[in-house]
Parts: sequence; C-alpha cells; structure tokens
Amino acid sequence: MTHLEPHGAGVTGPAPRGLPELDDRLVAGSARRDFLAGLDPVWQAVPSGFYDGPFLGNGGLAASVRRPEGETRLRIVLGDSRVRDHQDAGGPLWGGTRLPIGHLTLGTTGEVTGVDLRLSLQDAELTGTVTTTHGTVALTAFVHAGRDLLVVRCRPLDGGEQVTWTFTPAPAVAPREAFYPEQRPAGLQDNPPPVVTLAADGGSCVQDLACGGRTETRWRTADDGGGSTLLCTVAHSATDATASRTATGTLAEAGRTTTGRLTEEHRSWWHAYYARSFLSVPDARLQSFYWIQLYKLACATRADRPVMATHGPWLEPTPWPAAWWNLNVQLEYWPVNSSGHPELDSLRTALENGMPGLLASTPEAFRADSLVLGRSSQDDLRSEPAGAPGTAEPPPEVGNLTWALHTAWLAYRHTMDESYLRDTVVPLLRRSVAYYLHFLTEDDEGVLHLPATYSPEYGTTADCNYDLALLHWGCRTLLDATARLGVQDPLAATWQRVLDRLTPPPQDPDEGLWIGRDLRLTSSHRHYSHLLWFHPLHQLDLTRPANRALLRRSMEHWLGLTGELQGYSFTGSASMYALLGDGEAALRQLHELLDGYVRPNTMYAETGPVVETPLSGAQSLHDMLLQSWGGVLRIFPAVPDSWADTTVHDLVAEGAFRISACRRGGVTRWIRVHSEAGEPCLVAPGRLTGPVEVRALAGRPGPTAWSLRPDGLLEIALPAGAECLITAAGSTPDLTIAPVATPDTFRWGLPPARDLT
Repeated sequence: MTHLEPHGAGVTGPAPRGLPELDDRLVAGSARRDFLAGLDPVWQAVPSGFYDGPFLGNGGLAASVRRPEGETRLRIVLGDSRVRDHQDAGGPLWGGTRLPIGHLTLGTTGEVTGVDLRLSLQDAELTGTVTTTHGTVALTAFVHAGRDLLVVRCRPLDGGEQVTWTFTPAPAVAPREAFYPEQRPAGLQDNPPPVVTLAADGGSCVQDLACGGRTETRWRTADDGGGSTLLCTVAHSATDATASRTATGTLAEAGRTTTGRLTEEHRSWWHAYYARSFLSVPDARLQSFYWIQLYKLACATRADRPVMATHGPWLEPTPWPAAWWNLNVQLEYWPVNSSGHPELDSLRTALENGMPGLLASTPEAFRADSLVLGRSSQDDLRSEPAGAPGTAEPPPEVGNLTWALHTAWLAYRHTMDESYLRDTVVPLLRRSVAYYLHFLTEDDEGVLHLPATYSPEYGTTADCNYDLALLHWGCRTLLDATARLGVQDPLAATWQRVLDRLTPPPQDPDEGLWIGRDLRLTSSHRHYSHLLWFHPLHQLDLTRPANRALLRRSMEHWLGLTGELQGYSFTGSASMYALLGDGEAALRQLHELLDGYVRPNTMYAETGPVVETPLSGAQSLHDMLLQSWGGVLRIFPAVPDSWADTTVHDLVAEGAFRISACRRGGVTRWIRVHSEAGEPCLVAPGRLTGPVEVRALAGRPGPTAWSLRPDGLLEIALPAGAECLITAAGSTPDLTIAPVATPDTFRWGLPPARDLT
C-alpha cells in the first residue's frame, strides 16, 4: 500500500471555511414529493391488462388494476407471494407451485368508459376518478406497507353512481397446467373448489388445499363520510387452517383503526424508504423508469417475505410460477444493494433458512460436503433434481447456487455485515464449490478441467465458461473471506490450486469467449452465461487492455447474432459497456430495452411476467453512475456526454461506502464519500479536472490522511463514521443536492398521446 501522508484534510475538527454540510433539502420532504410527482405514471385511458395497468404491493400482498377486454367493470386482481401449494408431486412447478387468488370487481351502476388515475410513487397510492355511463367515482387505493391489507376508498362525485364490491375466486390450479398439460405429474391432487360466503358488509373466500393448507380472502366495506371504504386481506397457511384466524384478526384490527391512521402508517413507511438514496439524470423517460423500479422492488419483496418468483407477487398466466436460479433471482436483487435497501433482501432470508431444501436438492451421494441447486424452487430452496457434471439427464446445470451466492456476497459487501458472511455466505459457498471439486480432472500438464456442464440457456459442453467463471470466483472469494474471518480452512490449499491451475476460458481471437471448450456461440443467445467472467463476477481484470478488448469482441459477437435477444440481453450488455466506460453504448442499450421490451407500466413479459429484466435495468443505470468492483470506488464511470448534469446522493458501494456526487456542465464538481465500516478507500474520481483536494465537511469526522497514487487513484484513510469531500484543489463548490433538468417530460402508464405533462 502506498504510504499515506496528511494533506491538510482536517482530522475530526471543523472543516476549512467555505465547506458547509451537504444541503439535501431539494431532495427531501416536500421537494422529494414534487420531484417524484413529476415521474408518477398516469392513466387517462382504461388499462386492459396486467402490463398496462397500475400495480400495488407490500412484498407479500399485491394488486393490479384493469378492465379486461370485453368486460365493462374495473377489477382489482389480487396476488400474494406466500400463496402456494405444498404437495410433493412434480416439485416446485407443480406440487409446490404459486397459486392464483382471484379478483375484486368494482360494481359501478354504469359501464366504465374512462379513467383519470395517477399512481403516486411517493405515497404508493393510486388516486383519481373512474367515469361510467352513470357518472364519476373518485377512487383511492393502496396496499398497506406494513399490514396485509388492501384499502380502497370510493366516493361518487356526480350522476347516479353507486358502488358495490364482489369477489371472484380463481381456481387453485397450477398455472403451468394451462401451458403444459401433458407434463402434469402423476400423484398431483386437485385442490377442492373455493367456498365463498357473503355477509351484509362483505364476505370471505376459503380455498382449502389438498395438502391440508388454506388460503382465505376476507373483505368488508363500510360507509366513510360520503363514500365507502373497502378493506381486504389475504392469509395463507401451509398445512393447516390457521389462515382463517389470521385473516379474521387482520381485518378486525384494521376495522378498529381509522382510514386516516392506516394511510398515515402506510405513507410513513414509503417516505422513509425513498429517503435512503437519490439519483437524477437528464433523461426523463429513463429517470422515471428508474424510480418506478424502486417502487416496484418494495412492492415485490421485503426481507420477511418469500424470495421473489419470476413474476413477483403478481401471479398472471405464466409457465414460470416459481423462483428461477439461472439468472432471474440474481438480477432481481442487484439494485437492492446500490440503492441502500437491505430491508428488501428476502434472498438473504431464503439462504439463511434454506439448508434443508438445498440438501434435498443435492444428489444424495454428495450431501456430506456439497450443495447444488436446480433451475427453479420455491422459497424453501427445494428445487427439481440438479444434474451432475458429465451426465446427460437431468441437464447438469450446476452453477446456479454459486451464482446466487455471488449476489449474497454483494449484499455482504454493500453492508459489511460480518455475521452474514460468517454464518451464511461462507458455509454455503464452501459447499457449493465443493460440488465442483468432486468433478475436476487434471490433464498431463497439470491443468484442471470440468466435464460437461450446461450453460444457461445454450447447451452442454466441457470447460463451460459459465461454470469455470463461477468456480474461479468461488475459490477466490473463499480465500478472501476466510482470511477476513481469521479462519484456517483445510481446503484453502485446494482453492488456491484451482486458481493456479484452472484452464483459461475457452475463446478465439475473432469471436471472443466461447460457450465452452467444444461449443462455440454460433446462434443467437439471449443469456450472457458465457460472459460471467466479466459481468457480474469481474474475474478478468478490465484494467488490462487485453481483457478490455476480449470483452468488447465477445459482446460484439454475442449481440451480432440476433433473433433470440431479449430484454435482459440489453440490461446485461448495458452494464458491460458501463464496465468499459462506454456510457454512450450503455445508454443505447437501455433505450433499446425501453423501446422494444418494456410495457406501458414498466412491466416485462416472456410468455408470462418476468420482473427481473426491468429491475436489472435499474442496476445498469447504477453501473453507469457508480461502480465499486475490485475495491475501487469509480464515480460517474460511464456517464454519456449528453448527461452534462447528473446527481447521486447516498448510493451505496462495496465496502459500505455511501456516495454523493454532482456533475455539472460535463465536469464532476464534488464527491462526498461516507464510510460506514472503515474499509480501505480507493477512489477513481472520474471527470474531476485538475489537481484534487480531499477535505472534511463541517462538523463531521473527516479523513486522517490521503494521497494521490501514480495510477490516478485517491487513497484515503477514512475511519468508520467519517466522511470526506473530494473537489478540485482550492474550489468551494455549491454542495446543494438537487434534481437535474430534463429536456423533455415523459409519463409511463397510458397518458393521452404526446400529452406528457
């Protein structure tokens, strides 16, 4: 390490004159409300389906609004990430499948002819009016942030409108049966029909399950000062009928609480949620898209809820009613880290509780020291059988758990929560890598090879780049993690041997990386499984020109084979271009995503809803604004020239650093680095022109020393709880954190054509 010498930065005392604290008033409180209001999706045409309608959720209970084609009334379709079957037959896609619930119909007197609705991101509430042939109804709806409760208030405004509610249950049938009825497994029992019971002020629907479990939906309405308020809850119990008691209790407690109090509780959670971080870019459509993804994340998951399925909590017709582990889960959770929201990390919860399911997923012969995870599971992590390298059936797709643990490692690196590393990440990763070790072979020159494994979603090949990259990352990470924890692991020498002798990634000078040793990439491939060496694992050092050239060559070949590319092909390539510092290309890929794949409400589909792709688009934007791989904080590493002004505030980097920075007129004006954990701090300051200076902020513990290394990196001694300001030497910049101006406005949803205000 370069020797650090103090440079007048101030140790812990007052900062030099002219350096007050950061002023975040323009991104807090009412200012944040005004900013987000400019990004709210709106509906001035009636949505007809899931992909163009408003959606709500709290990580468990969820709802979406539409008037289906051919229908005349508005409906609210219910979903819940906890509602699933619990039979064994057919595994997670059949006996353990997520199950639909049903929908509520807004029973207006007249037929719905129009809407004027707005989804407030700040408040997570849908508000506006519904117009019918008999009049107009004002509507407010939200899924409570902390209670399993849908709240809908309706108030007739004019005409002869009256409002009632009815519930229509959805049969508890595996969604996959509508797509692949011939695959229905022997032994799968039909669930009994739902039983609806009506009362004067509402009703209930009991869906018993053949496994002994139950889902209960319960609702009631009450007059509320000139209108009526609907309260609805869904409860689920896996193997008994306690869902009824839970639903009754939830609704009774809500009935003892005023609507105003419920609203206050709900808004308080969401306002605190958005206060954790901020970013603004001069691209109205992309900026709005980003903030809707943050809203969507908190609708789709919380740490105490099941790991996200491909469809989130909104179960529409889909052949994918489970969590998918060969890309989907990983991409879903990436933006959780940079945006600073560990309270959403249900992947951590699943891994912490998942050992029984992982053992059941692992072939019995290897359970003593290894773990492997098949392609799909529910939150218990019990997957369909996972194959073994060198075998044909089931397909030997063996890297999924290791990749999921990379996502867990990122969660650790962004929080530096050592208990998570020690108790969960390292023990599971040790077993995941051990599964590979059983199958490694050594050639005559001492080079280690893997037998045939499956590269999602292309084919089976020896020395598959997907698995080589994951094995390499796993061994390197285990060595780093055990050293940090002070653990002398008997397998350390084996891990080092793998790093020293593992065969290089199969490739050629023209096409770049192959799928594997005996399988080239010759047809269009939506997955970037063969490129994991670069993204997201960072195992090929991009500070080396040869590796940068290899990545660019590999991407050009991959993207040049068109026909099968899908939305996440463009988010992955956007992040890879960002790694190369090519902001223009990264932005071009994100615009391709928005132009060709994202639906009016920012949802995305491949046969059914697939939530990871738009969520990973949010992470691609993070990658353009902040990167922290390799122990270096890279500020504005891939900002396109057209983004002359850009603001980030409290984005989180590896090492548990919170980063704020301001770019104005194409130049980085200042960078604030706050250290939560006292980790080594290396900063690549981006387009900060001229000599730089590192100083303390007023009244804040600051750096104890800093130096500028020959490679252009700033090395800063920043204790835990301290922060520093990086500026051009001698400058006194405006430390106001504010949104940037956009040259246009844009509304997601269904606004009038080109009326985008």
